Amino acid sequence: MTAATHDFLSSLEADDIAALELLGTTRAFARGQTLFHESQLPDRVLVVRAGMVKVTSTTSAGREVVLAFRGAGELVGELAALDGEPRSATVRAIEGVSALALSVDAFRGFLESRPAVALILLRMLARRLRDADAKRIEFASSTTIERVAARLLEFSERFGHEDASGTVHIALPLSQEELAGSTGASIESVGRALHTLRTLSCVETRRREIRILDPGRLAALRAEH
Repeated sequence: MTAATHDFLSSLEADDIAALELLGTTRAFARGQTLFHESQLPDRVLVVRAGMVKVTSTTSAGREVVLAFRGAGELVGELAALDGEPRSATVRAIEGVSALALSVDAFRGFLESRPAVALILLRMLARRLRDADAKRIEFASSTTIERVAARLLEFSERFGHEDASGTVHIALPLSQEELAGSTGASIESVGRALHTLRTLSCVETRRREIRILDPGRLAALRAEH
């Protein structure tokens, strides 16, 4: 298993990438640094070149909800740039990040001059919308262990690397709090779910590290509960 290849950058032609790079500047962000703040007015769009970021929103009760993780080749900040509205989420580096930064005007001009790229972006946004809809249905109808299993399988498909023994290492420094925030469950419920998965020899967990030992059994648990 490898990280997702259907990201924005890898979907572009070589001349599109070259043109994009001419419009932007390279920015570096340290682990823990905030790239965008929720409710901030849009001033730029970022294309992640290396590293990984976490996209979150805060509820009225002050709880952090993890909306997504974005890796190399993926866009962040594009929605606010397109509609001009304040940002709907906070984006923070969870490891060192290198990104190409474009002003809002440069990004819009790039899309206007390259309709094929605009279509790629529309398809990407449609996939994200379908994924968000699927998660809303999942949160309303699934148990915590189903949601944890589903999220771990998703992360293994996007960020997983399988070793010779068949164990899938998720290349995502994921804390239990972040897993709870991405499943819409409490930390306590997620802890119990992980304990069950460890007991069934589906996963191994260490500090900010999860290994999937039996993807098939994990998929079956998602369907059983």
